[in-house]
Amino acid sequence: MDYKKSKAPVNTVTRDIMELCSDTDNIYESVAIIGKRANQISTEIKHDLSKKLAEFASYNDSLEEVFENREQIEISRYYEKLPKPTLMATEEFINNEIYWRDPAAETEE
Repeated sequence: MDYKKSKAPVNTVTRDIMELCSDTDNIYESVAIIGKRANQISTEIKHDLSKKLAEFASYNDSLEEVFENREQIEISRYYEKLPKPTLMATEEFINNEIYWRDPAAETEE
């Protein structure tokens, strides 16, 4: 997933609660769905960042040989400028880009 292409805002945005619960008819269920998706996005970002920073890992125990790596700093800055996972998940939920289902409702039918 290319996180930079996400149109989620970088700053906090006030949302209309009724807009968030229009699909589920329950604000708590909507927040739970957004929270689970935010955890998935956060895990993906963390995995990608760890994989990229592993290339710069130094296996020396000597503190004298530690130096700043410009590429490593740029990678860190890229991930710092990304929108928060909760904002990305909320944007996906509003745009109906999240697939979710309610197993309890399926068993009642």
